[in-house]
Amino acid sequence: MGSVESERKTTGLAARDPSGTLAPYTYDLRSTGPEDAYIRVICCGICHSDLHQIKNDLGMAWLTTPWSPGTYITSLSLSLSLIKLQSTHVLHQCLVHLFAVCSHEVVGEVLEVGSEVTGVRVGDRVGVGVLVGCCRNCMPCKSDIEQYCSKKIWSYNDVYTDGKPTHGGFAGEMVVDQKFMVKIPEGMSSEQAAPLLCAGVTVYSPLNHFGLKQGGLRGGILGLGGVGHMGSSDRKREEALDHLGADAYLVSSDEAGMKEAADSLDYIIDTVPVFHPLEPYLSLLKLDGKLILLGVINTPLQFFSPVVMSGRKVITGSFIGSMKETKEMLDFCEEKGITSQIEVIKMDYINTAFERLEKNDVRYRFVVDVAGSKLDGA
Repeated sequence: MGSVESERKTTGLAARDPSGTLAPYTYDLRSTGPEDAYIRVICCGICHSDLHQIKNDLGMAWLTTPWSPGTYITSLSLSLSLIKLQSTHVLHQCLVHLFAVCSHEVVGEVLEVGSEVTGVRVGDRVGVGVLVGCCRNCMPCKSDIEQYCSKKIWSYNDVYTDGKPTHGGFAGEMVVDQKFMVKIPEGMSSEQAAPLLCAGVTVYSPLNHFGLKQGGLRGGILGLGGVGHMGSSDRKREEALDHLGADAYLVSSDEAGMKEAADSLDYIIDTVPVFHPLEPYLSLLKLDGKLILLGVINTPLQFFSPVVMSGRKVITGSFIGSMKETKEMLDFCEEKGITSQIEVIKMDYINTAFERLEKNDVRYRFVVDVAGSKLDGA
């Protein structure tokens, strides 16, 4: 086994302000340990939540407090730096994301492993998803649903246990704990695997948890594209029926069609990442039907309670999936021949890709060929 004790530098594409424009950024990888692996990024997917992050749609990524004479940065070398606001002997500390290297649908090749790594070997292809850490002691962690750990560590825009910032897959290399890597099945291409590490397991997890995998159930997927295609117009109708294998296609503006489909579905997977009314879709559910929210939305959703009460219907949510579920999902997709519809791009096209993603102009997932791209330092 190789040694991964020393720090290394790598170059990625980072967002430096809420404009969302990505530019080259060279930084130190976090310190590594005996349970870590050093990986070379092969490719990574672009998720709609990446767009939320680089644009600061959720108000989590960038400093919003106005600069003042007493404001200074204590460490420019960190992408997450401590801003100290000194005023009338009061010290206020704000966590600021100066550089955000995104992507949490990462496929890479293991270059070196720590002395206690047992799950992967040098040369293996591995996947890294939304999380890279958790407390390992709480109920969710002990129940193999670590995505609900209150101390989970995100793949990017977070701080690791050693105080270093976390960065995602828009970069040449990463250092990842073995718990948060999963081997990619031999028969699955890296480009096909990438979207499954977020979009794929995000759909699989609620189906698994709510007992919706068995036959005889009738479900719907709200939202065509991104997470939605993993699980409106004439073109979308054709895509859904002819290319994605849907049994039927329904547009909410079709009053007659919606009335005919009322009380017909056991569940709906709602993948829409923007505000939308819930009542039209709740009406499609049977008694005890479930509307499962998966899209990250930055505005409150609304509904009339009688629509839920009259059918004992459930509005619930689900958040990505566990590492255990990720492995199950990858094996299932390989066995059943399930693939993603993707558009492979180079790193120099990322800013254009985000512009297109914001307009929903992608069928259906961008995958970045990182290994085949040139990464210039900055």
